[in-house]
Amino acid sequence: MDTGLSLPRYPLLVLLCAVCALSGTRSPVAAAGRSCADTRQVYAEKGYGTGTAPLTQISGEHLRLCPQDYTCCSSQMEETLALQSERDFLKSVEENSQFLLTTFTQRHRRFDEFFRELIELSEKSMNQMFTKTYGRLFTQNSHVFQELFVELRRYYSGGSVSLSEVLSDFWSRLVERVFSLVNPQYQFSEDYLECVSKHAEQLQPFGDVPRKLRVQVSRAFIAARALSQGLATGRDIVNKATKLTADSECVRGLMRQWYCPLCRGMPSLRPCHSLCLNVMKGCLANQADLDTEWNNFIDSLYQVSEKLEGPFNIELAADSISVKVSEAIMHMQENSVSISTKVFQGCGSPRPAPGRSKRSPKESGGNRRPFRTYSPEEKPTTAAGTNLDRLVTELKERLRPMRGFWVSLPHTICNDEKMAADVTNEDRCWNGQTRGRYLPDVTGDGLVSQINNPEVEVDIARPDVRTRQLIMELRVVTNKLRHAQSGQDMDFMDSEEGSGSGGGDHGERYNDDWPGYGPYSPPYNKPARNPPANPAKPPRVRERNGSKWNKNNGHGRVRSASSQLSFSLVPLLSLPLMVTVAPMWR
Repeated sequence: MDTGLSLPRYPLLVLLCAVCALSGTRSPVAAAGRSCADTRQVYAEKGYGTGTAPLTQISGEHLRLCPQDYTCCSSQMEETLALQSERDFLKSVEENSQFLLTTFTQRHRRFDEFFRELIELSEKSMNQMFTKTYGRLFTQNSHVFQELFVELRRYYSGGSVSLSEVLSDFWSRLVERVFSLVNPQYQFSEDYLECVSKHAEQLQPFGDVPRKLRVQVSRAFIAARALSQGLATGRDIVNKATKLTADSECVRGLMRQWYCPLCRGMPSLRPCHSLCLNVMKGCLANQADLDTEWNNFIDSLYQVSEKLEGPFNIELAADSISVKVSEAIMHMQENSVSISTKVFQGCGSPRPAPGRSKRSPKESGGNRRPFRTYSPEEKPTTAAGTNLDRLVTELKERLRPMRGFWVSLPHTICNDEKMAADVTNEDRCWNGQTRGRYLPDVTGDGLVSQINNPEVEVDIARPDVRTRQLIMELRVVTNKLRHAQSGQDMDFMDSEEGSGSGGGDHGERYNDDWPGYGPYSPPYNKPARNPPANPAKPPRVRERNGSKWNKNNGHGRVRSASSQLSFSLVPLLSLPLMVTVAPMWR
């Protein structure tokens, strides 16, 4: 009976073995007994203890992330490797974006040092040239020029400074001192000099030089500051965008592609290239949404840098400050007679200086030349050992490959042979379940395109708040850069253009309170126009009890009946009281 009971089981066992042999499938006994030596070795090389690592493959019902087939991983190993996959991912993102961070950090530092050095050397060149040219006349009044460079530095450093106002105030202060010098036979009160500077825009004592310098300096400094701020912003945005936290769905995809082959006992098997792309596009969906604004930002940086080495060259602008100021002073000296005549007619006759007899402007201006122009060898030099063209060229070379960085990042990571199989190895790679071809299509870029991602489940209805903030930051800095390309500072778009002595880009017009010089002089019997809403220079308060011009007898305005001038004195008589001290160039 025993023989009869055992005979039926024998053919069944033989049949089962034959079927397994013909189908090529491992039998449960064979699978369970397969060695996990390779898995244990790789696991130990990553610094983990092998105490919980099976010696041979075991049933995988306990696995949560990898296929529940026979495995070399315990639950603890799977959890540990999932954390390792997240670290590998974050490290790869950091490494592949390092050239961005390095470029922005190093370029910002080099440009910033260069720009600051140019300003420093421009001031030193002016001090040296003017001290040699004008001697004590300059050193006694050097604070006027120092204040100009203090404000230029403050503007470049990001201060709330209007370049037009800075230059306008500089020319106003300068005209007071130069006017005193070209008329040494007179004694000018603070109120009188205030009248001179207040009407400098109509007088144009420095000719067209202030306008030319304003245009040149403003464009160059606006572009330089925008570029410096843009590079710093780029650095900060890369820092923020690459500080990621992988969510649970991303970690699941990372684990399945990189370490599930290890759990299956095939540690050398790399994920298929398309599988890697789908996982990376799911994990980096929000970063890909930066692409449009990022490319606009890179393009604007590139264009501003080109402007800096071309029409907005800050080397030439910094170099020209002392040259232009010297030209302006010479222009005023050479035209001192006509300028003084207009001032005396508009502001009144000044008092003779003590111990001097009153002489005509022609006499005083023609016989005394306290200034001289500079010689070519005295022209200031720019920063030695630096070269703006080289800096810009190096920057542009590094900016070119930055376009499209965020959408190409998944490809960059998956093209690494340590991260994924080569694209030509489609049949001998890990497809998420076993060795073989990966069949799903590669999904598109960005958050919305992940709706059909087969590897990472992404909630496309909840955009990442931090990514939205970065997009806004990119838009703001790009807008500043675009305005800088046309010489405009967004922070001072409403500032009056053309402020300063002769600073307008349009034709200058005399106000009605000035004598009838020039083609725009109004007829004598025509009502006076309203004064301009925005004076070229804000009034400075004087340390005086009141202006002598408020008195009806008009001391300091001695005029005979035959010398009555055809212009209205109402605007001058209605000048506000001024109470402050402005040192005079004596």
